[in-house]
Amino acid sequence: MRILIQRVKNASVLIENNLVAAIETGLLVLVGIEESDTNSDIDYLTSKMLSLRIFDNPNGVMNLSLLDVGGDLLAVSQFTLHALTAKGNRPSYIRAAKPEISRGLYEQFCRVAEEKLGKKLFTGVFGADMQVLLVNDGPVTIWIDSKHREY
Repeated sequence: MRILIQRVKNASVLIENNLVAAIETGLLVLVGIEESDTNSDIDYLTSKMLSLRIFDNPNGVMNLSLLDVGGDLLAVSQFTLHALTAKGNRPSYIRAAKPEISRGLYEQFCRVAEEKLGKKLFTGVFGADMQVLLVNDGPVTIWIDSKHREY
């Protein structure tokens, strides 16, 4: 499982010009699922994501987590995070899980993250053609892959 975390001043998801989710200060997280992903990957990534100290303290130093600042969380499924680009110019998505597998894991990721966050989590719509708008704060953008854990 891979996630791309972006610290945002605001973010939203539109589908056919209709607003389906919006947050203010917090994290926009793009979530990519592989067939080999398990609850262990979900637990690792949700804990890491919510505990990352990437928000400024009163001295302007990134030393606070999303939990510390009480920020919002918007999670959007994105199979293209597993694009393979080594050969040619057309990405391959063979490593991305099929929808029948990834939907359940994405929904579980969202349930676990919401439980750990302790408040409502916002989402896009799985499998939909979405327009994701954001104001990246910093910019701060962090990539985490549960198969390449750094300790």
